[in-house]
Amino acid sequence: MEWAARAAGIEPWLLDECQLAVGDLAETIALLVPGECDAETQPLHLWVEERLLPMARMDEESKRETLLTAWASLDQTGRFVWNKLITGGFRVGVSRQLVARGLAAAQNQPLGVITHRLMGDWQPTPAWYQSLALAEGERDTSRPYPFFLASPVEGDPAGLGPATDWQAEWKWDGIRAQAIRRAGQIHLWTRGEELVTDRYPEVARVLQRLSRDTVLDGELLQWFPGETWPRPFGQLQKRIGRKTVGKKLLADLPVVFQAYDCMELEGLDLRERPLRERRRLLEELLVGKTGDSLRLSPVLEGDWSDLGEVRQQSRQLGTEGLMLKRLDSPYRDGRARGDWWKWKIDPFSIDAVLVAAQRGRGRRASLMTDYTFAVWHEGKLVTIAKAYSGLTDEELVRVDKFARAHTREKFGAGRTVEPVLVFELAFEGIQRSTRHKSGIALRFPRIARWRHDKKAEEADHLSALLALLPTEPAQPAPKTGDLFPDWVP
Repeated sequence: MEWAARAAGIEPWLLDECQLAVGDLAETIALLVPGECDAETQPLHLWVEERLLPMARMDEESKRETLLTAWASLDQTGRFVWNKLITGGFRVGVSRQLVARGLAAAQNQPLGVITHRLMGDWQPTPAWYQSLALAEGERDTSRPYPFFLASPVEGDPAGLGPATDWQAEWKWDGIRAQAIRRAGQIHLWTRGEELVTDRYPEVARVLQRLSRDTVLDGELLQWFPGETWPRPFGQLQKRIGRKTVGKKLLADLPVVFQAYDCMELEGLDLRERPLRERRRLLEELLVGKTGDSLRLSPVLEGDWSDLGEVRQQSRQLGTEGLMLKRLDSPYRDGRARGDWWKWKIDPFSIDAVLVAAQRGRGRRASLMTDYTFAVWHEGKLVTIAKAYSGLTDEELVRVDKFARAHTREKFGAGRTVEPVLVFELAFEGIQRSTRHKSGIALRFPRIARWRHDKKAEEADHLSALLALLPTEPAQPAPKTGDLFPDWVP
């Protein structure tokens, strides 16, 4: 941004303010930095191959000269495209499934084959494009399958038909993953298509001991030997991102792979087989193989009434509710509705006061749409969460007007506001956090509704949130001096 500000002849702070108003850095630079009236005739792919890609190997001064040359020689549209490319923000709103359909048509391949081959680690090179047409036997043996995603149950699950047609399991609160054992090699992929085999060596070792090649769908959970239930997701987060895994970490934060589906066995794709058959093969595969690092997800028995009672125990047991899977269902790609449902428990909720607002991005750049909320503690407000979703467009406009008219202090793109408005926040979990002044962190907070019927002094207290924490050794309450209005965003 400093280079762009100099090229535009303005101070960096003014460029920053312009970006906040426009909502997009690439567009802001394209508007402010002067260039030619007519774009160069060089094709776009040559710009990428001859100018953009070599920048990765340049020193800072060479990068600066390349950028300045590009800005000076392109028109406004060309600068916008160039800036989008160099910032990695060139999004055109094309879904993954649409890309897969296009590639399948171009390669004359079944959609399922192309969807599978788009999984895993790849780079968009000519060699990769040609590899899409390779025979099945020449494929990358580390490649995972597309994950099958469940949809939330709407209303009473009894509307799905007899409970005997469904397989019920706990909905585990962990990291969705696929465990692959092919040709003696182990690969562990997350749902985000991140290869994490080296981060969970205890899981890799137990998978290596399996007698047959397979691909398993399941969940990574923190689970101590001898304990009946896994630890909360917040504990598992301590292993996420830890690329160096020593003996102490393995002992302090043990992880298991909880398997609940078998997608491939001895090279045979089982995804079109019914779930009841895949489950039987999974159970046969894991007989005598489960233990501290590999577990089989249990099946829950009963009619809808029984399962409803079991579901009510979810929060006490550290799960998110139940999964309902049709016994005759194949393993589909993506979020195909009708066969897999998640019957989650109701979220936690709290009434909190709006204490700060910040401008959004993109189409929300002109509105205050990113909010900070607080609850009471010892007569003052302590911030507990930020939330960005849950309000209608009309409500967003109304809150924006309030924030601008009742500003206490500005800080860059945001501002603290008079603590007047009350909102109900919904969230999935709560844990202690030393990074937050309140001493807690909420998981997936979002706005459930605007409490027009409540005044700020009627909002909840921090003690109500602390009461929701899982049982742990006592922790000191936050100091009054750390609370709002001394809040620092």
